[in-house]
Amino acid sequence: MQYCSTRGGVRGWDFREVLFSGYAPDGGMFMPESLPLLSPDTLRSWKGLSYTKVVMEVASLFIPPQLISRDHLEVLVGEALSGFSVPEVVRIARLKGGLSVLELFHGDTLAFKDLAMTCTVRFLNYFLQKENRRATVLVGTSGDTGGSAIQSAKGLPGLDMVVVYPRGRITPVQEKHMISCLKDNVHVFAADGSSDDIDQPLRRLFADQELVKSHGLMSLNSVNWSRVMIQLAHFVYAYLELSGVKQDDVGAALPELEVVVPTGGAGNIAAGLIVKQMGLPLKLVAMVNSNDIVHRMVTSGDFSMAANVTQTLAPAIDIQDPYNMERVFWLLLGRDGAKVKTMMEGFQRSRRHLLPENHRRLLSQVLSTGTVTDEGILETMKSCWEENQYVLCPHTAVAVWHHYHCPHSAQLNRCYIATASPAKFQAAVEKAALTFDLPEAVLALEKLPTRYQELERCQNWCEDWEDRLRETIQSVSVARKNGMTYYT
Repeated sequence: MQYCSTRGGVRGWDFREVLFSGYAPDGGMFMPESLPLLSPDTLRSWKGLSYTKVVMEVASLFIPPQLISRDHLEVLVGEALSGFSVPEVVRIARLKGGLSVLELFHGDTLAFKDLAMTCTVRFLNYFLQKENRRATVLVGTSGDTGGSAIQSAKGLPGLDMVVVYPRGRITPVQEKHMISCLKDNVHVFAADGSSDDIDQPLRRLFADQELVKSHGLMSLNSVNWSRVMIQLAHFVYAYLELSGVKQDDVGAALPELEVVVPTGGAGNIAAGLIVKQMGLPLKLVAMVNSNDIVHRMVTSGDFSMAANVTQTLAPAIDIQDPYNMERVFWLLLGRDGAKVKTMMEGFQRSRRHLLPENHRRLLSQVLSTGTVTDEGILETMKSCWEENQYVLCPHTAVAVWHHYHCPHSAQLNRCYIATASPAKFQAAVEKAALTFDLPEAVLALEKLPTRYQELERCQNWCEDWEDRLRETIQSVSVARKNGMTYYT
């Protein structure tokens, strides 16, 4: 199993090299050079596996045993997924009217990011300990990724964390999960801008290969292939539990499952399309909020960023640059790195691109979309409560809106991805006139001390933020080489 860049400039990297990278050196994103196939017999044999076992089987397809033996991989995955609040790690809520919600939010930070993040950090720590070295992780977050990365890696001797979040654009719980961590290896920045603004200086830092190599710089955003790889398991597990596939139906056609995903950076959608190309019979639906670039792209070919990111009740998907769509384009365009390079570099320069009709048609054949306003989010939260006494988080409500407005036949099974707990979005729950008993862990956040730095908006904010983050990365690296602690 070897990996290449979506822009064609890098080939032949192994899993360890990709794991310790952010963007590829040519600015692209890493993908497997070839995808393993999931045969009907394999899928039937996996029926009944626990979520942890599914993750193990999926990961073993992409991590050769000479890098991590199967025995070690089983231990790492088992340890990573052992601290979740429900024994089964993830849970399916089977509600009225065929509404099945896959709850992926039972980790420390109450968001789906915890699933892939805990595994990825375990893989990193495995190699760092084996090689007696350290790395610096640089993360930009729209709300959930930063907290999950911090909680997964806090206190680990081999990792320093530098996390940037958009101040005023995330919920208090999301913010507290980041700024309340006082571990010496964690450095948090609050930026006066959107998550897309944050991405610009981060891309520039990762493009500096001297900085990347000299300071062991890497990413834990879903830019990192390991994050997307673990997310493949969400779809496989949902399929095995909800599609109606049976172990003893040898030779029968596999049933189809429709999976509806609230979408921002498009990491889950990229994972869904990858596993679909591997042979999983899926229909994919990407639901977005008022930041509707993915919807416009699929329906009209308009892959253009709006002038500003709209703040909504679902802040973790307030994104106008769905960067994982680069992986989707690469798959749909026959893995033609030159085409993807031209498209994405043009998009990054002008912030707009019009998909040719044949490309748009290819995309629409594998992905349906919809867009939901804040009013639609609240309406969906209220409807789900009235029918089921079940509280949705606003992001999950973006997906479940589809259930109430796009009826489906009894022959088609559906799954809705619940990406976060409503406990993280109390203002939205209150706005929907609902109540929710907060977990003790959330209540305890209020009393914790905090520590962070500010990235203020100025005339040359992108260069200024880049310089500030570069200084921190270099200072952290120098301090650890000298056996000292660097923190702010």
